[in-house]
Amino acid sequence: MTSVRRRPLRVGVFGLLGSGNLGNDGSLEAVLAYVRARHPEAVVDALCGGPEAVRARFGIAATRLHWYRGEYRTASRAGAVAGKAAGKLVDVFRTASWVRRHDVVIVPGMGVLEATLPLRPWGFPYALFLLCASGRAFGTRVALVSVGAAEIRDRPTRALVRWSGRLAAYRSYRDAPSRAAMRAMGVDTSRDEVYPDVAFALPAPPAGPPGTPGLVCVGVMAFHGGNDDRAQAEEIHRRYLDGTIRFVRALVEAGRPVRLLTGDGVDRPVVTAILEAVGSPLLTAAEPASLADLMTEMAAADTVVATRYHNLICALKTGTPTLALTYAAKSDALMDRMGLGAYCHPARAVDADRLLEQFRSLEKQSAELRETLVERNQAAVRQLDDQFAALDSVLFAATDHVHAQREST
Repeated sequence: MTSVRRRPLRVGVFGLLGSGNLGNDGSLEAVLAYVRARHPEAVVDALCGGPEAVRARFGIAATRLHWYRGEYRTASRAGAVAGKAAGKLVDVFRTASWVRRHDVVIVPGMGVLEATLPLRPWGFPYALFLLCASGRAFGTRVALVSVGAAEIRDRPTRALVRWSGRLAAYRSYRDAPSRAAMRAMGVDTSRDEVYPDVAFALPAPPAGPPGTPGLVCVGVMAFHGGNDDRAQAEEIHRRYLDGTIRFVRALVEAGRPVRLLTGDGVDRPVVTAILEAVGSPLLTAAEPASLADLMTEMAAADTVVATRYHNLICALKTGTPTLALTYAAKSDALMDRMGLGAYCHPARAVDADRLLEQFRSLEKQSAELRETLVERNQAAVRQLDDQFAALDSVLFAATDHVHAQREST
């Protein structure tokens, strides 16, 4: 009897990875750790937004998500418009060719089924649809793992997101509102589960030396509203920035050191604007390069006030009392899950005086909230262990069966 040597399991990861968003890259880091721990024989590569950054940081092969390099720049000239149009056709074949080389493709977390930030249908929603349709066509199991979703009004975007969800072989969501949104958009979610965001599987930083006494970390964002707010985008941004500046100024005038943090490269102009407007030696800024960097900064703080979703996750993961400037249901759901639902403030209407009241209330409850966060973080890790076990049985076990059948023919 001749033994057949099986080729390694081929696993792809997909998304706007390596493009400067720390949350997206943190989600990839968590899923890669899972694959490497439980399936060390697997060969992993990526179809992603920033292949050079993914190769350098994670040590895996990576391919550019879009054929046309200017995909996310506004096309005003005829040549750019033609390039984008050609790219849509070329990407059909590029995506299909990449997908068919894999046994499993994982979309690791991220808000891939939402439009809570400005989004065009023929950008990432179209790319995700091509992925899921190619998976269905070639028998490659596509898994949307702990992803975020929100009900979408724009019809083309809604249709692409709905069909992406329907064509995926596996779906789980990072909160109950995401599952409800997909159900409202016409996807059968009866077998879909809700788990914490995969970033909660990342290790918390080791305890470091005592930080600056009284330090407050403020995570800022280039916030302009959502996909339906394009006409009011600049006004929304002005209100957010003005309110944040007033809040930070009040903190430093009270003698509190403040550290500004970002979660994406596009946030840097907001940091610059706040530094210039406040002009105090008590106000500093950091440029974190990963969620680990963010967690290290936040672990050293007494309190965190943050906007970006994964900034909130980092603060909560470190057990630091946190106040959220929320811009979507995902932030409210996250804060509720972690026992801090009372400490949310709308990002699109920042009222510095009210924010200061909430901040003072948060600090009075600091010791109690730290205990709550320890318990909730432990629960999140256990739930993600269940998520990874489900992937093993539902996704990889089924794939191994098909894999073995293909090898024996």
